[in-house]
Amino acid sequence: MTLTVGVLALQGGVAEHVKLLETLGVNTLLVKKPEELQRCDALVLPGGESTTIDRLTRIFGLRQPLIDAIGAGLPTLGTCAGLILLAKNLEGTAADQQTLGLLDVTVARNAFGSQIDSAEAELAWCQQETPLRAAFIRAPAITRTGPEVEVLATYRKKIVGVQEGKLLGISFHPELTGDTTVHRRLLELTTA
Repeated sequence: MTLTVGVLALQGGVAEHVKLLETLGVNTLLVKKPEELQRCDALVLPGGESTTIDRLTRIFGLRQPLIDAIGAGLPTLGTCAGLILLAKNLEGTAADQQTLGLLDVTVARNAFGSQIDSAEAELAWCQQETPLRAAFIRAPAITRTGPEVEVLATYRKKIVGVQEGKLLGISFHPELTGDTTVHRRLLELTTA
């Protein structure tokens, strides 16, 4: 049976995640309505503008259905703004910004600087021999992790990749470099 991975399709790097996931042989679904979450074996919350994605989840009635589905065990990957959306706590939040509060971390927005400070880097990922290729664009950093959170990657002495149960949160954009490492880990969580 082929897996179906949903990509929250309200704003941000949706097409890039879909393209990368399709290279892994899975079906993709653009998630714009609450009922579409029921058809997903896993979910990606893409990068973009975190305050805009937050507002749109409320406007489209997706906030509580996302909390319910992810909280019930739907394997989920949050990249950059998606990490911010998953986090329990934020540093430097915009007025009225909310998170889903599901990943036991604190995240600092734009921790690596502005757009002009964007960079590509090779990261050590878990115990993997081959480095992961990542793009950092106005990237957040994880400043606190809860007791059940496993650190998967660091960059410039800051935490940029974590896992808690079936939740993966990363500060960077592997979909822009074509690196499938993190997305493959998400797919592994569907059978865990």
